[in-house]
Order: sequence, then C-alpha cells, then structure tokens
Amino acid sequence: MSKNISSLVQLESAAKSGKLSASAATNIRKWLEEPYLGEYAPQVAEHLADEKWPELEEAFWTIIPFGTGGRRGRMYPIGCNAINRRTIGETAQGLADYVKDQSAAETGNPSPSLSCAIAYDTRHRSREFAELCAEIMVEAGFRVHFLDGYRSTPELSFAVRHLKCDCGIIITASHNPPSDNAVKVYGPSGGQFVPPHDVDSIARMRQVTFVKRTPFAEALADGRIGYCQKDVDAAFIGAVLAQSVPGPRDLNILYSPLHGVGASAVVPVLLEAGFKRVEIFAPHAEPNGDFPNVPNHVANPENPAVFQAMIEHARESGAELILATDPDCDRLGCAVRRALDAKAPWTTLTGNQLGALLADFLLDARRSAGALTPEHYVAKTLVTTELTRRVADHYGVKTIGDLHVGFKWIGAAMDARGPERFVFGTEESYGFLAGDHVRDKDAAVASLLTAELAARLKTRGKTLYQRLDELFLQHGCFSEGQINLKMPGEKGMEDMRALMSGLRSNPPSSLGGIKVAGIRDYLKLGPKGDLIIFDLEAKGNYAAVRPSGTEPKVKFYLFAHDPPSTADLESTKAAQEKRLAAMGEDLRSRSIA
Repeated sequence: MSKNISSLVQLESAAKSGKLSASAATNIRKWLEEPYLGEYAPQVAEHLADEKWPELEEAFWTIIPFGTGGRRGRMYPIGCNAINRRTIGETAQGLADYVKDQSAAETGNPSPSLSCAIAYDTRHRSREFAELCAEIMVEAGFRVHFLDGYRSTPELSFAVRHLKCDCGIIITASHNPPSDNAVKVYGPSGGQFVPPHDVDSIARMRQVTFVKRTPFAEALADGRIGYCQKDVDAAFIGAVLAQSVPGPRDLNILYSPLHGVGASAVVPVLLEAGFKRVEIFAPHAEPNGDFPNVPNHVANPENPAVFQAMIEHARESGAELILATDPDCDRLGCAVRRALDAKAPWTTLTGNQLGALLADFLLDARRSAGALTPEHYVAKTLVTTELTRRVADHYGVKTIGDLHVGFKWIGAAMDARGPERFVFGTEESYGFLAGDHVRDKDAAVASLLTAELAARLKTRGKTLYQRLDELFLQHGCFSEGQINLKMPGEKGMEDMRALMSGLRSNPPSSLGGIKVAGIRDYLKLGPKGDLIIFDLEAKGNYAAVRPSGTEPKVKFYLFAHDPPSTADLESTKAAQEKRLAAMGEDLRSRSIA
C-alpha cells in the first residue's frame, strides 16, 4: 500500500509540473488504483519511479481507439493507448459480452451455444494475443475454432462464414511498422461490424472491468478450442479458385509475401489454378515480424520502393509479373513491364489502376459468358477512382460508389443488395474482392485474377500497363495521388481537429489554380462520416480530406481527369501529375497555416 501511495504522490507531482498531461495522469491513476488492473500496477509504479515520463505520456494520454480496421497501435506492456494484454483482453471480453447479449435478445435463450473463429499473422506476439483471445472467449462460453499457424485476414473472414461462427478475431496490424499490432473483430457475416453494432460493441468493450480466462492448454485438451486449419484451408482455397476465369496460364510470376502470411494463400491458389512458374522472392519469404528486407521495415505494397529489389531480380530471372501482398494478405500490389519486351522498363500500378483493370476483366468475362445483367454491380469507396464507374457504365452495370473508407462498407453493401449480383469490390488502398466467400478484401483472389489477366493480355502482345492506357483512351485519362500527414500524440489529435474544422469553416476557394465549385461534407450528407470532398470547376477533378481511422494521420486524396482524347497520352499524364502536385500543396499549406 505504501508503494502505491508513493506512486500516487509521484504521479501528482509529475502532473503539476507538466511532465504528464491531465488525461495521462487520470488514466495512470486508474491503472494504479482499480482492482481489475492490479496485475499491471507494479509496472506502472516502476515507470513512475524511473521517471519514464515520455513513455508514460505516450501510453496513457488517451484510450486507443477503434478505427476502420479495428484497434491498432504500438505494442507496449502497459497503457490504455497501447496494444498489450489488457487492451487486447478487454476487446475480446467486450466482444464476447456483446455477442452473448445480442444472441440472447434475438433467440430468447439466456445461454446460447456460440462459437468464434480466431487467427493471427507473423507479427511479434500475435500468437500470444490470439491465445489470450481464445482463453477469454472460452471462459465466456464460446467454442473456439483456432487457425493454428499464420493465416490471412480473408481466410479468417471465410472461416467465420464457413464454420457458421457468431464472431471472429484476428491479430494483425496489416502493413504497419514492426512496433505495432492490432485486433480486428468480425460479426457473423464475416465482415467487420457496421452500425449499430460497431458503436454498441465498442461501448461494451469500454465497460469491461475484469477479464476472465480459461487456460489455453486446458480448453484445447477438453475440446472447447479446436484446431480447424486443415478443413478451412482446403475450403478457402477452393472458394478462391471458384472465382477463376478460364484462359491461358503461360506466365512467369515473381511473388513476395513481404515476410507475412501470403504463402499460405496466394501460392497454393496460383499453383492449383495452373500457374506453374511461380517464384517466391527469397529475401521476403521468411515469416518475420521485423520485416527485415523491406524499405524502412514497413511491409506495405502501396509503397513503390518495396518493389525495387524485386524488379532488379525480375530483370535477371525473366519474370513477367510481380505480385506482393501485405503481411496479413488482404492487400495486393503489383509491378509490370510497360511492354512485353524483356528490356522494357518496369512500373508499379496503384490500387486505383489495378482495381479498374480487374473490374474491366471480370465484367468482360461475365459478358462473354452471357452471365451479366443490368442488376449486377460493382462497389467502391468514395475515395476510389471514378474510372471504375466509367468501366461499369460501359458494361451496363451499377456502381455502388457512395461508400466510406473501409472494406467493411463494401461487405455490408453486398449483404444489403444481394451477394449473388456482386461482381467486384475495390478500394484505392489496394483492396479487392471478387466472389462472395468473404466480406473483406482478399489478396489471394486478387492475385489469381491479376495473373489471369496478365496471361491473357500476353497472348495479345500486351501488358497490364498497355491495357490501362487503352482504358484511358476509351474512358478518359484518370490520375490519383495521396498525401499522408502524420499527426501523432495529443497535439496531433488537436491539430487534426483544427484542420478539419478549418476546412469546414473556411474552405479553400481554389486548389491547384482551379476554382472549387462545390463541397461535399459527409458530416452533413449521407452516409455520415468525417470526410470532405472539394469538387473543382474542371469536371472530374476533386480532392478529399479525412482523418485516418487506424493511424494518427490525415489523408489527402487527389483526383485528376481529362476526357478521352487522341492527344499524346503521356503528355496528359504528365500534366495531371503537375495538377495533382499543385492541389496537394494547396491542401498541405492549410495544415501548417
């Protein structure tokens, strides 16, 4: 008790002297005094005794939020603003409590029979956190289906549906740095929670006090936890292969899992689909949470630098297509030659570009098979290229394009409008889906379709890059850009709020020298969300601004468009790049004003 009193005295002194913020001090006091946090109090006291003020401030200044992709952040053994056993544990406990209450209310059974699927990626402590979640779900009365070994996020979504689970959990921080981890939770559809379940489940997680567990080994021995990967792996790969488009398979593929789980999904799919020349890029093959052989240890296929070493290798090996998936294998990036000539330069495609190409490929295949109707649809987010809509219009199908960032909204749209009429879903952040086997983006099916399109184009003497140019000539030239402004900590949160408020109260009159003709503020429009879109006078040119739902940053999305023209396409692209840069600079200046 005396040690606790001493720690509280130190805490009050640090708060008064400005070494800790008021919010951090309030949260630290709770971790010292509340019985349900008692196991962490000694570590908190040690930090206070050692005067680790920066560490304490970072770990306690706020409560780690839920965003578009779950609860994500830096790992640290203590703190409500960190990923640790407590924050993971209260998330799982809250999920269990919420699902039990929902089921009891719907069925009238106070003790329903429930189940949960759990998976994890290659990050540090992912297996530990997955076992912790399993222990909590079992103690709450759930049967746990556990994927033993590194598995992808889309396979977890599939497992929830395939095993008819009431919920699912995966431990992954996607493409974040090695310091981070996260917990994502899924509902019975295999999709992440959407209103009202997102808000209601988060509220329940915030109410958690004691976290109750059954030892993993005990529950595994008596059957309350069961390993399910053998059945689920085979069924998942079969479901992905069901989306295959018949055609040629003559293609040399270089693939990188970026030290993640992708070899469990992408490689068997490509091989079983008939692509026999698939090489795994050796420097990225090892499952390793440090991501040692990628630039800055950030395994993100959205970053063109990730492909540099692979492109050098492809020039020597003769590879014709490079595919890379992020650590949990739900995002896909690719690099392609500009022409079939082995000496042609390589380039990477953006998520917007690849999404439009795959939409065109799938719609063309369905039309050729006589399986496309005006009731079919594609789905995309508000900040994804309008080229996809132009492609869908060409094939006479609908576009569901008013969706906010996060693939959960595409999954929800599928269930609302009928998955049997769904053709393709795409978002600019390299997320794609064909088929109704999951309710999340799936890099395995995207890899399969990209390889099939590349092989088909090869027989016509073309590459993906050249096909994209054909789409530009047909539908107009589209270019997109993105700027990420990192705003960490309490000061960053204040800056983000001030930036969004300023853009609403005093919006720019022009961007990149083009007059702003209209403003779409989605705090006032439906669907509601913290997103502002500035439509410019030049039709098809616009910019969007939103705070990230998973990281401490604001994102600027930039869009340029010119109508179809017989003019030099490369000159149009160059002019658009300058336009995007000028628009971005104008927006960036608002953030530092």
